[in-house]
Amino acid sequence: MGLNEADTRAKLIDPTLHRLGWTEDLIRRETTAGTIEIINGKTKRKKGRTDYLLCLPVKERENPLSIGILEAKNEGEHATLGLGQAKEYAKSLNVPFVFSTNGHLFVAYDSFGEKVTEELPIESFPEPELLKKLYEESRGFSLADDNAKPLFVPYRGGQSERRYYQDAAIRAALEKIAGKKEGWNRVLLSLATGSGKTRIAVQLLYKLAEAGHLRRALFVCDRNELRKQGFGQMFSVFGDNAAFVENKDPKKNARIIVSTYQALGIDEDGDISFFLQNYPRNYFSHIIIDECHRSAWDKWSVVLTNNPDAVQIGLTATPRKITGEKSPEKDKDEKISRNNLTYFGEPVYEYPYSKGWEDGYLAACEIVKRSASIDERQLTREELLEKGVYDSKTGKPMGTGDVKDVYSKEDFDKRLILPDRRKAMCKDLLEQFEKTGGLRQKTIIFCANDKHAEDVEIELNNMYKDTGLPNCEKFAFKCTQKGIASGSLGESQEVLIANMRGGKNSHFIATTVDLLTTGVDIPCVQNIVFFTYVKSPILFYQMVGRGMRIDEAFGKFMFRIYDYTNATRLFGKEFISTPRTEPSISPPGEKKKIAKVRGYYVEIRDEGTFILMKDEITGKERPYTIEEYRQKLAASLLKQVENIELLREMWVNPEERKHLISALPGGEKGALLLRDLLKLKDCDLFDLFAEIGFGVLAKTRGERVLAFDYKNKEWLMSLPGDSANVIKALARQFEENGIEELESPEIFDVVEIKRAGGIKALAKTGFNLGHVVSEVKMGLLAA
Repeated sequence: MGLNEADTRAKLIDPTLHRLGWTEDLIRRETTAGTIEIINGKTKRKKGRTDYLLCLPVKERENPLSIGILEAKNEGEHATLGLGQAKEYAKSLNVPFVFSTNGHLFVAYDSFGEKVTEELPIESFPEPELLKKLYEESRGFSLADDNAKPLFVPYRGGQSERRYYQDAAIRAALEKIAGKKEGWNRVLLSLATGSGKTRIAVQLLYKLAEAGHLRRALFVCDRNELRKQGFGQMFSVFGDNAAFVENKDPKKNARIIVSTYQALGIDEDGDISFFLQNYPRNYFSHIIIDECHRSAWDKWSVVLTNNPDAVQIGLTATPRKITGEKSPEKDKDEKISRNNLTYFGEPVYEYPYSKGWEDGYLAACEIVKRSASIDERQLTREELLEKGVYDSKTGKPMGTGDVKDVYSKEDFDKRLILPDRRKAMCKDLLEQFEKTGGLRQKTIIFCANDKHAEDVEIELNNMYKDTGLPNCEKFAFKCTQKGIASGSLGESQEVLIANMRGGKNSHFIATTVDLLTTGVDIPCVQNIVFFTYVKSPILFYQMVGRGMRIDEAFGKFMFRIYDYTNATRLFGKEFISTPRTEPSISPPGEKKKIAKVRGYYVEIRDEGTFILMKDEITGKERPYTIEEYRQKLAASLLKQVENIELLREMWVNPEERKHLISALPGGEKGALLLRDLLKLKDCDLFDLFAEIGFGVLAKTRGERVLAFDYKNKEWLMSLPGDSANVIKALARQFEENGIEELESPEIFDVVEIKRAGGIKALAKTGFNLGHVVSEVKMGLLAA
């Protein structure tokens, strides 16, 4: 069989690379956050994936520049085996060179030529200087150039201050800027909500400033919440050199200016003279636009067009494309501000939700689809008049001329209020909550308009009162722009959001329209609910993004989408918008009446439970039914493993187990989520795979520990008594912490194992510790 992966690296690969000039300081380890598993009610973050990056030599106190990834395989495997997976990792790490080796031979690939070499002796592995030369030729600049200096500036706070993909995004941006090719000063970064785009912005500006390239910078956004977050992080790095614009004070003494468009006087009704007078042409050397997908206002583009020489960096989770443009005469600036891809070019780096989920940085997502029976058909004027239609504002009956011919589901709660439908949906939602941990779950419900949000708030609070549960101030509360502007809430937006974040006994359910779609960081949100119909993929992803963050302090590692309007069909859709059109103007004095009708029976139907995963063909995330994913996982498993005996052998080998899981669709995160949905939470993943792949009934960890004694009776009886007791104590750790616990170097420090006799007692068996642990694992997994 040859050496395992770790020994192949230590005994064959590392010595050869060292002789070729790849010293330890040029090989960096990047480790992902790792999957979070819940065992017996306790959360445990498992070890993440580790990638080995090749870096170029740098001067003292400079930041190593990653340019390649090295995938090490067992000595007994072909050198090409890990190349495909390594190429995928290389995209996420933003490195152009990919190598895979078994310690004897290696293969290479680079993203410039897009070709794979033949297998070559590892002694001919390229030296650092050769890769540096190839990198410079392909990127189009010399690393000795002044343009490249920001790439080598160390991170403020050290390497621990960034995640691997943030480093990759920052390098991608700086590489484009350094290249000075056409469009070099327009950069687009696309990263999922919750991935830390503001942190990327801060470190980018810090590196540019330390390299002497930054004169004055503007960090601009369109929400106060985003401005607060941005300023807080900028101030922590730049101190008094960072300031935010307010009360018409331009803060011209600051080197880093943080502002909303509105504070700059730039909005639909604003006077842009404040901006133009205080910040003359090319005043800023660098501009970062947060959430640039929303920069669709007529006047916002003046920030860009008035600073044409500035480096302009757009941050977004949803890079927008414009379709259906029929008016070439439309204002050029408006088109610039609304079409990210036309203006900035393709993103230089992308980090989608599915990747963040796999890496353990973003919460897993379960989709519960429901539907209201009344949404399946249209409601005609005749039947509404027969039931009795009333003006929702005056309560007076409406006549034939006031009622539309037909109302479809998209009209519900906008032009036709159906209290019976709303009550049925609210009741069903609370019933779903009861099944998943109780009513007090942090939740955002997206509604059709301000009135609908208010009605849902009232409905839910009334229903909560009827439960007899302890009194709860603001169980549900409305959080809409209109409500805040009118001052009707009694609490400001900031206070409402702060109470939702921190309140353990109040502020559980926020009903909103679009105020909470972006710019609001509430990591504890457990549920996203759609009570309104959504057409825009951009808006949909912004809404879903509110649930993507992990909150370890709150114990939140996954979130659910309760979809009552089939909004989740928008997963995987292109971020396409149609051009803005001027709103139609009603004749003076005319107001559209909103109808209200009671008397309908509404049934809420189960449309299935889904897992959100990446589609292997399109590369985009989409919902899979549980059965669909189960079949997909089983088919992939059977391609890798022929029978249950081979699965058992692979499972006790940590390296083989890791490679098997990573090769399956959804990886470990997908498998753990499926295990929980199939109500096999107390089982090891081995038992999940045994059941779905080979039809072997899954056993819980506890059942396997109980069976360990009698299934291994002969072996245990043949050992000294204290040795057998230590082995039984080892087996019991499987129930508490899973198979990885048995492979931990600290396993023999566990108090129960020490009391049983520990290492000293095991020495009497005549076997080394590794052999004993392997036998215990095989004994636990025995049929």
